[in-house]
Amino acid sequence: MKVFGLDFGTTNSVASMVVGTRCISLLDDNMPHPSIVCYQGDEVIVGKKAKAMLGSAGAGGVGNIVRSPKTRLGEKSVEVDGFSYSPKEVVRDVVKHVCADAKRQMPENVFATAVVTIPVDMNGSRRRELREACRMAGVSVMQFVHEPLAALYGHLRNKENYAEETRRLNGEIVLVFDWGGGTLDLTLCRMLGGMLVQIKNDGCDSVGGDLLDDMLVNYIEQAVLAKRGITHEVATQVGAKARLRASAEKAKVELSGKDTHPILVVDYFMNEAGDPDLEFRLTRSQLEECTKQKIEQGIRRIEKILESSRLPASAVKLCLATGGMVNMPCIQSRLREIFGAQRVEISTRGNTIISEGAAWIAHDGARLLLSKNIEFLVARQAYFPAIKAGTLMPSESTVQTHTLDMYCVDPTDGIAKFQIVAPERPGRSIQSTDERKTLGTLAVEVDEKVWPLGERLCIDLSIDDNLILLVEVESTIARRKDRLEIHELEFGLAAPFDIEDISSAASRVKDVLTSLPKSEKGAIILRSNVSEDAQDTSRIPGEVARQLFGGEYFDRNSNRNLSQVQDYEKLVYQPCSCCRQVQCLCGALRKAGWTSPK
Repeated sequence: MKVFGLDFGTTNSVASMVVGTRCISLLDDNMPHPSIVCYQGDEVIVGKKAKAMLGSAGAGGVGNIVRSPKTRLGEKSVEVDGFSYSPKEVVRDVVKHVCADAKRQMPENVFATAVVTIPVDMNGSRRRELREACRMAGVSVMQFVHEPLAALYGHLRNKENYAEETRRLNGEIVLVFDWGGGTLDLTLCRMLGGMLVQIKNDGCDSVGGDLLDDMLVNYIEQAVLAKRGITHEVATQVGAKARLRASAEKAKVELSGKDTHPILVVDYFMNEAGDPDLEFRLTRSQLEECTKQKIEQGIRRIEKILESSRLPASAVKLCLATGGMVNMPCIQSRLREIFGAQRVEISTRGNTIISEGAAWIAHDGARLLLSKNIEFLVARQAYFPAIKAGTLMPSESTVQTHTLDMYCVDPTDGIAKFQIVAPERPGRSIQSTDERKTLGTLAVEVDEKVWPLGERLCIDLSIDDNLILLVEVESTIARRKDRLEIHELEFGLAAPFDIEDISSAASRVKDVLTSLPKSEKGAIILRSNVSEDAQDTSRIPGEVARQLFGGEYFDRNSNRNLSQVQDYEKLVYQPCSCCRQVQCLCGALRKAGWTSPK
């Protein structure tokens, strides 16, 4: 049975399948299916027909129509014409419609198993609901893949000279800039030995094309009223704004190739506006002025992801721009200003490239690998790799599990605490000085009276088929628990080549990321107080070791595992011999010749 690719988008949805050496996108009159559902009694109308009803005067209004159901995932219910629907039910109806139309076009295929794409910032609960909605529509999700990663894969695999292009980009940085109707997603990738490896992701839903359409609708309406000398708000006919929105959306597309576009919406205003029709000639400059603020917000996401990755724009070999928004000339010109015209490629398959990438991933049997270590920041600023880069991600209905034990170094405050981090660069060959980002913090109650290193912490880590990392910890003596879900992980795609250890490829490529920057004034850091080694007393804080073992522990002639840092901490926290205060200002420590250890 063939596996197809499904891009369930905020604005439009597309199914694609590889047949022979070609990837075919199953469209409706050469256009994607609008992600719109209309409920008329027992009838469910989806896609182009529902969108036409949204833009027609008096056709049931907008009360029975749901736009962009993807954005409603995670909510309790959707109110439709006085009835409550689960967001999963609305999504189910879109997926069923797309698959039914695909089956109509390719009756010899069964559209029952898919690689489904998701935005990089889609949280865990929404991923679960999307999987369940697909299941309700009769589609099993074999694997989720981030939308920009799928777009890049599809861009490469659709090329006749795929192998040559792969070699050209090997070791290079690629930025995917995917700006669609609902979200703006960015992914920094590197090609390592034929694998696409994510370095960093960034995504937001505050600058989507749909929001810009709404801004344009308000701009046009206000401009028309101002021309008539009307400064107050005027009532509009039922469904009129939806019709204007459809016209504005079309104008935005048309203005990509010309300077002006006429807009006419019949019976738009109520009687108080005089002429009920709305007529306006929109220019490209007006469009760009109206949307300038949001566009600049989107472009600044590029600066943000490059800055956080310590990369100059010149390090990006290819900027692949996809999605409907990148057809706007002002966005294209800004991308070329940043990267240069030779390094920017505007995808000509922007409406379908994501679903095509998912279809190629399904066809090639490409599997996701974890691109970066999942580490614990433990006592003494040490990093313990809990899940290694290169770990194969689970497919449908499977879970990748890991267990380990750690020990609380300092239980005196009754809490064991540690951070879960990931290196900024991919691969297993990571140094202690490499920059990390914090994925989350765990804090579990421990018995404050227990001996240091006596409280064992049982830690379970699991990554499920929704690509969600769950970390659960339990203290064995206090019997307390804490848990944390993390969905901001980065991945690599290993195909159509044999799966190889990601670290072996990474080691062949010079790392362009800088080392850990200097701390800024006022910065704080969590002192983790757990250790994976129950015999290592050197990680016990010096002031705690002094209370436990007494002064003889700090005798350098003894056989104890004493560190200079412990000696320093013992001096810092013990009462001053002069003023009897802890951390006094009288200079007793300096007189003793002690300075902070490096």
